[in-house]
Amino acid sequence: MIKKTFNFFLFSFLVSLFSIAQEYELELLVLDSENEIPLESVNILIDSPKGGGITNSEGVFKIKLPSRDYKLSLEYLGYANEELFISLNKNVSLVVKMEVFEEKLSEIIVRAKNLNQNVETPQMGVFNITSEELVKMPSAFGEFDVLKSMTLMAGVNNAGDVSNGISVRGGSLDQNLMLYESAPVFNPTHLFGLLSVFTPDIISKLDMYQANIPSKYGGRISSVMDIKVKNPYADKFELDGGIGLLSSRLKITTPILKDKLLISAALRGGFTDFLFPIFVKRLKNTKANFYDGTMKLLYILNENNQFSYNYFTSNDFYQLDLISNVEKINSEFNQYDFETSNHTFKWVHNFKNNTTLKSLYVNSSYLPKNLFPEFNSDNVIVFKSRVNYSSFQSEYTDNRGEMFNYSLGVQSKKYNISPGSLSPGNGNSVTPVNLEEENSLDFSSYFNINLNPTKNLSFSLGLRHTLFNFLGPYTVAEYNDQEDQINFLSYDNNESIVSYQNFEPRIGSRIQLSDNSSLKLSYAKINQYIQNIYNTVTPLPTSRWKTSDIYIKPQISDTFGAGFFKNFDSAGIELSLEGYYRDIQNTLTYKPGADFFLAEFVEKDVIQGSGRAYGFEFSLKKPIGKLNGFLNYTWARSLLKTNELNFKDRINNNDWYASDFDRPHTFNATLTYNTDIYNEFSFNFTAQSGRPYTIANTVFEITNIEVPIYLQRNNSRFPYYQRLDFSWKISYSRDPKNRFKKDWIFTVYNVLGRKNPFNIYYTERDGTSNDGIIFGSSPLASYTLSVIKTPIISLTYNFRFK
Repeated sequence: MIKKTFNFFLFSFLVSLFSIAQEYELELLVLDSENEIPLESVNILIDSPKGGGITNSEGVFKIKLPSRDYKLSLEYLGYANEELFISLNKNVSLVVKMEVFEEKLSEIIVRAKNLNQNVETPQMGVFNITSEELVKMPSAFGEFDVLKSMTLMAGVNNAGDVSNGISVRGGSLDQNLMLYESAPVFNPTHLFGLLSVFTPDIISKLDMYQANIPSKYGGRISSVMDIKVKNPYADKFELDGGIGLLSSRLKITTPILKDKLLISAALRGGFTDFLFPIFVKRLKNTKANFYDGTMKLLYILNENNQFSYNYFTSNDFYQLDLISNVEKINSEFNQYDFETSNHTFKWVHNFKNNTTLKSLYVNSSYLPKNLFPEFNSDNVIVFKSRVNYSSFQSEYTDNRGEMFNYSLGVQSKKYNISPGSLSPGNGNSVTPVNLEEENSLDFSSYFNINLNPTKNLSFSLGLRHTLFNFLGPYTVAEYNDQEDQINFLSYDNNESIVSYQNFEPRIGSRIQLSDNSSLKLSYAKINQYIQNIYNTVTPLPTSRWKTSDIYIKPQISDTFGAGFFKNFDSAGIELSLEGYYRDIQNTLTYKPGADFFLAEFVEKDVIQGSGRAYGFEFSLKKPIGKLNGFLNYTWARSLLKTNELNFKDRINNNDWYASDFDRPHTFNATLTYNTDIYNEFSFNFTAQSGRPYTIANTVFEITNIEVPIYLQRNNSRFPYYQRLDFSWKISYSRDPKNRFKKDWIFTVYNVLGRKNPFNIYYTERDGTSNDGIIFGSSPLASYTLSVIKTPIISLTYNFRFK
């Protein structure tokens, strides 16, 4: 009997030991309760020796713990704290929805990152902005806009009121990689650059990198802007929208199969023909309309596997008085029609040990057209080109360790570019032209390691290897020393014409000086194998895209950076000082008199040289409180030079000269004041040095015609650029229980009505006070073209039902 009793207690004791030693996995998915987007860097405290941790970029936190009862506390700035009690006797997976904490007298600014992230991470030159922060940005034309918001950041500029993109730290517009749900966007703007193409209501977050760009990105040397679309995690119907003077939009989120198959779709359109003659009389014959749309399907197979499909489309149509023509075409108007169509397929597999595998297939198509309706005829002559991009990428990420984590991946990219074709339609005034297509393959592999050897020291170490191949079928011209074509070589389908292989190290480091201050250093090397070729002030949406080939080598940049970061917790202020230097090889510019329209061999009209960009950026940010905002000042230079032996091909005699995007001084300030929970007033102010432009050095008379002579490039500068914007947001019920929410946004763009010059042109004097005399007795005069001369007023009604 005693023996049996002893055996029973021994057995019970061993079972108890086994139970104590048994570990189970706890997985949390943390979402915003209102819009159900994942929340990153939520602090999770557990009454366990392991302590807890934070959620990743997908809002997920995983940990293995011994079997017992636990108390969990979730803390996140701007949200009410959550407490959970869990009995962990098996693997547990939970969805936690955190509610925004609201005060009656002032609105809490929501920040989707931990308070000292700008100090504690080894990255610099980075902007991480969530949808909550984007909607807090002062509105442009009644809705928040990605590109307009980014041009308020240090180091980011546009090329004027109407420009097809942004310039980052003095780089050209095509040196920025813009990704929308991992698919590249080749034309990021609507309405001549007044709006971005990214459907605002469906954006989840934006990550922009200017300095040590992570190794998973490649192909553009200035910056990466990675925009993510919200996952439709909602288990109920939700409707958002807005009705405005400039555009109107609608978003729907709903489950198709509850907790399995969900969909979000957003659509925006604008028909603005009636607005142009009101604000700019000289644009009375201008027509412009646009639309963009995003749809995302999410299928949750199980707790470890998710599949998603994202579709994006964008279209613009403009009609302008004739500003460019083609020989033998008799047309009254220029019409532009350009369309983007992107597809992204993604599979995310979460392993049990806090590691993830992501696989992506992306297809992006860009189709710009230039239409010439013939005078007194129904016939339309069409010039069109095409860029088609496809990519496969797979990445494995291991986040198990706090002191060491890593990611590694592979990517293949294929470009198919049709440089241009001219179709005469039903007429015979022009000859049909079809330029040869360009094909290329780019294979890459990469890894990135994050090291935290001590509390005060951390590193981000990355390496990317690229192998680029320019492929046939294609015809290559050969030249003699006088640059005359002497022979042509034909290559077969998929035959390698030329290849480039490069290693791209990426290094970031952080030295913690105190709990709220740090010093950072960075280095990044990047190669760019595709570029936009143009000879205008800024590239048009129809400008020509060109891959690297035998004659046009890839652009190569080496960027060095250093920065000091400090947070003043008592005042809620973030300060940053950053300096950078970028050295560029094989910069691309055009020869004097170059014409790329239907040019068969563009290498005859371009020059590759050297470039350098350097500068200093100072930023102050106060993100919290009834009165919040930021200001920044940038001093920067962007210079180019050619290295040509042939005198006629030299620009500025091979001396350094200012690039088109050289702006030595830029100051931005944004201020938002919440008088109460119903009224929010915002102001944006920006002042910048004028862009460089080329002024004639002298004039020469030929058969009684005065012809300007240009000996130097970018030898003068526009007057400084200045603009003040205002917005007023009026919100109604803030009761979380109210299913219907609405607000009005009133905006004024260019409050002061400043006539910022966009271009300067020359013609004979008209005898008015507008004459700008450039040479003493010359009959030529210079005239300034300002696109936006008056304040532009907009009113938008926004609504939300859930």
